[in-house]
Amino acid sequence: MNQNTPSSFAGLEHLATAIILLDDHLKVTYANPGAEVLFALSAKQIVGQSISQVFPGCDILCSAVENSLRTNSPFREHEFSITTPRQASLAVTCTVTPVDQPPASLVLEFQQMDQQLRIAREERMLIHQQANTELLRNLAHEIRNPLGGLRGAAQLLEHELPDPSLREYTQVIIKEADRLQLLMDRLLVPHRVPKYEPTNIHEVLERVRSLLLAESPQNASKDHPKAITVKRDYDTSLPDIIGDREKLIQAVLNIARNAAQAMQASGQQNGEITLRTRAERQVTLAKKRYRVAIKLQIIDNGPGIPAEIRDRIFYPLVSGREGGSGLGLTLAQTFITQHHGMIECESEPGRTCFTILLPIESTAMKTISSKQ
Repeated sequence: MNQNTPSSFAGLEHLATAIILLDDHLKVTYANPGAEVLFALSAKQIVGQSISQVFPGCDILCSAVENSLRTNSPFREHEFSITTPRQASLAVTCTVTPVDQPPASLVLEFQQMDQQLRIAREERMLIHQQANTELLRNLAHEIRNPLGGLRGAAQLLEHELPDPSLREYTQVIIKEADRLQLLMDRLLVPHRVPKYEPTNIHEVLERVRSLLLAESPQNASKDHPKAITVKRDYDTSLPDIIGDREKLIQAVLNIARNAAQAMQASGQQNGEITLRTRAERQVTLAKKRYRVAIKLQIIDNGPGIPAEIRDRIFYPLVSGREGGSGLGLTLAQTFITQHHGMIECESEPGRTCFTILLPIESTAMKTISSKQ
């Protein structure tokens, strides 16, 4: 904790929102990590400076501070533009609250508007995902029983048919019933309880890479374009996470395999998939702030996701590929959510990037450290 932080505000270090404390002279006495990230500055840079020096030319913020002091009550300013010390412009909402905790006299709480929109989008996505998952699970259970009866009846009928040539039709019923059974099984897969254990994300990616290379045609021909190249761009200093190795492999594989299949289906030459890892600091996931998370990106140079389904790619049974089940990305999202992570996608012709954020819990760090 910052030595200038009053003991009453010890919890500010862990808040997702940006907090700045001012003294009686409207000088900064403290800035939490959220403020350092939002405004791209360090607390040491601004402690001791007046608020007008930190945010020059921001009359709206200064007016909010004056209103709060004059009325001795909280004052909230909605959606205004503020220029950071590095000359970047941000849309924020600020709440100014008077306090009597020397040396702090005012608490300024900033919320970045696009971050709020992202949190709201994430909440809607989770609600929608939970509804879809429950619907699909119930649907799968309802279909499995009559499906088994249908298949059994077709087998009995096959043995009773006098003409062997008619068995062609019963075989169609049996094979299609088996195909639907496999689909139902896939719908129920996410409900297996995850087996959490220390997991190295790069071992996960190496497994995905080997599977992709095994599935990709190795020699170029007219019928098979050049084999897809899978590149590595790893930050090998990243620690292990506590996760279900098999579910993480399946999540990443579903995304990467979609990319490979899209490039092969389009006949693209020199298809390339990049698996990249980085550390991401001060990340907010599901309203919880994490000091550090693993940022995993799957990037390809393929044709991109069709614009008409781009906003629905994580919905079940939505597929941009002929013959696709539309479950791969739905399952990937479910598996990542089970790890308290988040998955997003940006796509345009020539570049599609799926970004997965996986938090590194402090408890997980301690567990890993104790085993080393």
